[in-house]
Amino acid sequence: MAQQLKVRIGGHSIAGIKEENQDAFAAHIPDGPQQQMKGIACALADGVSSSSDSQIASQTAVTHFLNDYYSTPDSWTVKTAAAKVLTGLNGWLYQHGNRGNRAKDSLVTTFASLIVKSTTAHLFHVGDSRIYRYRDNSLEQLTRDHSSTYDNRSVLTRALGIDPHLDVDYRKETVEQGDIFLFSTDGLHEFLSNKHLKHRLSGIERSTLDKSNNKNLEAEAKQLVNDALEAGSDDNISCVLARIDQLPAEELEEAHRKLTELPVPPVMKVGNSIDGYQVLEVIFSGTRSHLYLVKDEETSQLYALKTPSLNYADDPLYLDGFIKEEWVGKRINHPSVMKIFNPIRRKKFLYYLSEYIPGQTLRQWMLDNPKPSLDKVRELIKQIAVAVRAFGRMDMVHQDLKPENILIAHNGRIKILDFGTVRIAGIDEISSPLNNPRQDNGCARQGNNNTPQGSVNYVAPEYLLGEKGTPRSDLYSLAVICYELLTGSLPYKPRSTNEYQIKGYGELSYIPARLQRPDLPEWIEGTLRKACAADPERRYPVLSEFLFDLNNPNRAFQISERNKPLIERNPLLFWKGLCGVLLAAQLVQLIFLL
Repeated sequence: MAQQLKVRIGGHSIAGIKEENQDAFAAHIPDGPQQQMKGIACALADGVSSSSDSQIASQTAVTHFLNDYYSTPDSWTVKTAAAKVLTGLNGWLYQHGNRGNRAKDSLVTTFASLIVKSTTAHLFHVGDSRIYRYRDNSLEQLTRDHSSTYDNRSVLTRALGIDPHLDVDYRKETVEQGDIFLFSTDGLHEFLSNKHLKHRLSGIERSTLDKSNNKNLEAEAKQLVNDALEAGSDDNISCVLARIDQLPAEELEEAHRKLTELPVPPVMKVGNSIDGYQVLEVIFSGTRSHLYLVKDEETSQLYALKTPSLNYADDPLYLDGFIKEEWVGKRINHPSVMKIFNPIRRKKFLYYLSEYIPGQTLRQWMLDNPKPSLDKVRELIKQIAVAVRAFGRMDMVHQDLKPENILIAHNGRIKILDFGTVRIAGIDEISSPLNNPRQDNGCARQGNNNTPQGSVNYVAPEYLLGEKGTPRSDLYSLAVICYELLTGSLPYKPRSTNEYQIKGYGELSYIPARLQRPDLPEWIEGTLRKACAADPERRYPVLSEFLFDLNNPNRAFQISERNKPLIERNPLLFWKGLCGVLLAAQLVQLIFLL
């Protein structure tokens, strides 16, 4: 049985000698899939005492952070999700705190948060509240105070709500079983030494705490708060303790069992039924998967039904990619991305239902239209780019953009298909035993490492060097498609399906598009050259810049292309000319010899 992440959290907060407690803390320990995808979170905030509404600021910070964080897409990384939430929270606090002109009306608070997802702790911090980690009888402060001393007083230099621009410290640490994280406000750590904190935490480590609840941790946090009060603390005092009791772990056998809970259906023929869906047409049947046009026997609704091939019924990596394809399609809601539906009835076999889209693949369209106009190519590329952006907004990289995975519907609208190799940043953060690369039939299998993804002549070269895919990788694939639409060929020498490695970007030599299409403007050549650059750092950083240059003459490219040496602008003409010069020299030499 797979082990689940287990974290116990306990805290205590008091006003101390002050009339009002302006500190606040909150935690959330979800169950099941939400814990796996989002982790366990805890947050502590200390409202700035100069404000009359500081308690509102701190309470808003911790509660809204947790509520909003767990509402973000599962595909986002912890860092992306938390950063977006904190940016919005900071904007709200700043806007509402500056409606008046008095400092006491401001909504300013420190903030410290810990999110434990899989085997990693993610820390977000701004202000002078702190997070410590106790491990192996050693206490380490993981955060840095954002404060300075002015006129013998400590003044915050960074905090939530203090400025419209938020600068949050982010830190990532691998967790170990038995780690204890301590959160504290300045009312505690300014009055207790590290030696005292270490002594108390070592007692927790040695004791046989009841792991069924958090009461013992709350008692220990309360003891530390009382210690600070007895030491003369003149501020609100808060302490939160989080102990890692168990880390998640899953054996390969367990992962395989989950993936094979539903059997792979046999190959079907027209007239067969599966779970109430009747096969009307076999759209595609291959060695890796089968695609059928089906009709719901209850509603008469048409769907496309995809099943894995029986050849991969025992391949956990392939099945993982198939299941992930369904997961992605259910979460991206965009008219240019194929929609995958939740089944109406409980599934008895492994398959998924998607919208049925009459049309043709971009590959077939290219065969039917070998010489499209530049305007038509721009129109198609713009549509594909819009769909690619939908993946980017979900913190995903498609990784297998190619003409075969792009459909042109009868209404002319582009649809992106096939999500089996999509890189999902949020899932990459989850430890899994399915992390071994696998390649077959020219396609790389998805893993948690940096193995190449997709078809070798369309994947970005950084994959061939073992690097992770980024949005620039999808931009490269889109640029290759654009190049092929215009020229009918590829920007680099075609590679065979087993050539999935290169030693460096210098191995790849760009073939100018104007060799096949001399009518293309110089600035289009420059745009393609940059977008198809082997080195991702030399490409456009974002899709919008590529699209702009594809539609508007870039004067820098016009000058650059003219100034390039002939061997770069037209290698074929260069070598023809060189051969002619050498031939002429040989003839002259021959004449002299005669």
